[in-house]
Amino acid sequence: MFKKILLLALILVPSLALAEDAPPTIASNADAIALVQEHANYLWTLIAAALVFFMQAGFAMVESGFTRAKSAVNIMMKNLMDFSMGSIFFWAIGFGLMFGTTNTGWFGTTDFFLSGWTPDGDPWILAFWMFQCVFAATAATIVSGAVAERVKFNGYLIYSAVLCAFIYPIFGSWAWGSLLNGNGWLEGLGFIDFAGSTVVHSIGGWAALAGAMVLGPRIGKYGPKGEVRAIPGHNIPMAAIGVFILWLGWFGFNPGSTTTADKSIAMIFVNTNLSAAAGAVAAMFTSWFIFKKPDIGMSLNGALAGLVGITAGCANVSPSSSLVIGLISGVLVVLSVMLIDRVHIDDPVGAVSVHGVCGAWGTLAAGLFNMEGVTAKIITTQVIGIGAAFIWSFGCAYILFKLIHLTIGLRISEEEELIGVDIAEHGAHAYNDFVTK
Repeated sequence: MFKKILLLALILVPSLALAEDAPPTIASNADAIALVQEHANYLWTLIAAALVFFMQAGFAMVESGFTRAKSAVNIMMKNLMDFSMGSIFFWAIGFGLMFGTTNTGWFGTTDFFLSGWTPDGDPWILAFWMFQCVFAATAATIVSGAVAERVKFNGYLIYSAVLCAFIYPIFGSWAWGSLLNGNGWLEGLGFIDFAGSTVVHSIGGWAALAGAMVLGPRIGKYGPKGEVRAIPGHNIPMAAIGVFILWLGWFGFNPGSTTTADKSIAMIFVNTNLSAAAGAVAAMFTSWFIFKKPDIGMSLNGALAGLVGITAGCANVSPSSSLVIGLISGVLVVLSVMLIDRVHIDDPVGAVSVHGVCGAWGTLAAGLFNMEGVTAKIITTQVIGIGAAFIWSFGCAYILFKLIHLTIGLRISEEEELIGVDIAEHGAHAYNDFVTK
């Protein structure tokens, strides 16, 4: 009898305990689902940030491969400092200007030194800051290749700090300020630039144009009658690997701009890839037609042009439209590189063409191929954004580079350029016992 009572108790007690627990409700299930989604958003955003950070390696390899061996150390140092100094200045000043609270629509006035975060507050600002930090560094490092082989290292450091602290963030606040606390004036007009064809790439590209113009061409780039002379890069396989790394990183750059782990990233992935592929193919055939041979440098830049071109509209154009955007980007980059060469602006890696010109095209294309409809207002707004970016970035950067030139100097001496910026500025060779001319 006792055994039967004990057995009954063992059965009933857990049942009674379960009965005391609150049954699941629609609200409690919704809270649990929301928590999982929130954690997934954090994870996806930080993974995407890591992919974009890896693009620094891609930029370093592309720029180094497209320039001479005697400049490789300098290229690596500039890319290292773009991210390192850029992170610090974006933390201290840039992030607040870009995403701080504003009532004017021109720039933020809070969240400097990441003061919007507290240990007991919402940690989302940390994940968001990390993702935006790698974007700021990308904008800065675009200039590195355009001014390669003749810029003073200390002058370049000043530029990099100012771009990450002021030039990039202020324009970014106009277009993206509402992503946190702001209300940018371009956003208010309906400007479309989902992941930054203009905000990141054209801002960097127009700053690159200003730097190349103030510096002037490398020694030997143009003949006595003004004819263009090619200065081949020393390591095309390195440049090619860099492009593949950038292509991979762009799968964080564009889809990561959702900052949300949801189904929308699938189309963005596809659009990003199709545009890059179309850009490479179009640049190859364009160079083949013009030079009678399929050019590797132009083809690699074609892939990058396609990536830049789709960045603005990756979330609001169809896959077929992304293919067209990439094809036009690939043709455009070849023609732009040739034109810039002929007007005696020396851009060793084609940064102005890839990022400035194709960034502007991609921003216009985001309006022209908008899946929700195309109106005169949309196109006008896109043109206003493109123009504002050029005036702001080129104007500020040109003044900045001129001030550096007039004070501490921007360009190394002729003798230093001939022996190589690596030895002149860093006292080092990239390749031990490698003889350069």
